[in-house]
Amino acid sequence: MTSYAPQGFRMLPPAVKNIIIINVIVFLFTLVLERYGGMDGRIIVNMLSLWPAGDYFRIWQPITYMFLHASFDHLFFNMFALWMFGYILENYWGTKRFLLYYFVCGIGAALVNLLVVHGLHPTVGASGAVYGILLAFGMMFPEERIYIYFLMPIKAKWFVIIYAAIELFEGIMMSHDGIAHFAHLGGMIFGLLLILYWRKKERNRPWQNY
Repeated sequence: MTSYAPQGFRMLPPAVKNIIIINVIVFLFTLVLERYGGMDGRIIVNMLSLWPAGDYFRIWQPITYMFLHASFDHLFFNMFALWMFGYILENYWGTKRFLLYYFVCGIGAALVNLLVVHGLHPTVGASGAVYGILLAFGMMFPEERIYIYFLMPIKAKWFVIIYAAIELFEGIMMSHDGIAHFAHLGGMIFGLLLILYWRKKERNRPWQNY
């Protein structure tokens, strides 16, 4: 993995860098809207959030919700995880494949959330896409060690399995805690399906002589 984890400016390849910048800008923009825009500002934010299927749902929301965050902590931890795992994957896959994967996971997370969650509250955040990134890291670099709280080492494959199990458990047992657990699982499921599709396509690719 070391060759895909370079130092310096390549630690922020273009897709990861621009996604982080856009998320920060949108977060600051929504703060200004909600503070100074009054009801009109709140309406704009609501139109970009992911609402359950119904009167408030709009076709663009499965994309726009990924760039909204409920708090600074929500934004920080999503962007930190995106940087921590995403820059290695982008250097490994290339920018185009990474971007396709990121948006498939994010939109897939939204679709699962729409199917499973019913209520009156919208969903925001890049967590579904980020959980897909986490799954991809575990599949691409299963033996790589991740340090929990910078102290306890665990192999990436076990880290991903444990996180998925926790999300499933909490999604079933703590469905009213305000966290979109099934969206997180949706991002991982769609990420898994896309990686398996890529692997199957590469296995079936005919050999070429040069």
